[in-house]
Amino acid sequence: MALNRKELFARRQRRARFKLRKVSGLRARLSVFRSSCHIYAQVIDDTKGLTLASASTLDEEVRKSLKGGKGTDTAAAAVVGRIVAERAIKAGVKDVVFDRGGYIYHGRVKALGDAARESGLSF
Repeated sequence: MALNRKELFARRQRRARFKLRKVSGLRARLSVFRSSCHIYAQVIDDTKGLTLASASTLDEEVRKSLKGGKGTDTAAAAVVGRIVAERAIKAGVKDVVFDRGGYIYHGRVKALGDAARESGLSF
């Protein structure tokens, strides 16, 4: 029985989140969603079920800092990572676990994670 791409992605996503739950303790989760046109990041407190901070390439602050206006490159992902880290620190969160959500830690996802680390989040 062959699985299609959506089922394989959902399996990778469940596997990554299961491992995160085991090691996270009480830390918040930095969740990443990557579409073909945009990238989104949220800092989520799973114990309360609240989103503490979020940023995406659709935000005005991000769009102003992008030169080409495209939200599909690694530079845009780095800006999103920097802004979500600043907003999370302002909300009182410094330690997070990085939830790549089934995506490979490469390209835009890696750029977002590295920028968030440089801006003060630790994971």
